[in-house]
Amino acid sequence: MLSLHRKTPIKSIFGIALMSTALGLTACSTSVDPDVKARQDIMKDYGDAMGIIGDMVKAPDTFDAELLKDQTSFLAEASQNPWAHFENQEAIGNATEAVWSNADGFRAEAEKFQQATAELNAAAQTATSIDDVMPAFGQVGQSCKSCHTDFRVKND
Repeated sequence: MLSLHRKTPIKSIFGIALMSTALGLTACSTSVDPDVKARQDIMKDYGDAMGIIGDMVKAPDTFDAELLKDQTSFLAEASQNPWAHFENQEAIGNATEAVWSNADGFRAEAEKFQQATAELNAAAQTATSIDDVMPAFGQVGQSCKSCHTDFRVKND
């Protein structure tokens, strides 16, 4: 009986084991629902815009009227976007059951956010300092917090 023996370098064995593990983990992981992903992306973009404006609030000497207008315009326009991604009750993500069981309350929070971002954008169009938008900026932040209090899963 003829036996062929091949010397396999340890690096190859380790590489194969590592690739097998990675493929196994990928196969076991669950994919994120497209509605959840869309909501998360939109909310992250909101947070980024609020962060840029917040940086101006923290350091008023960095006030940039054009950048402020860009960010507030984005917020006002994008405030219309995430709500359609809450229609599928199976796509829970970080939402609480109250999104669907208290749909009128959730819709009211969405409208409050849209109004607050529209007012912030209007104030930004004629702002000559960050002080000109501070009350409206605060209202947007309060709207975010209010909605997250009732309709987003609390992080520990």
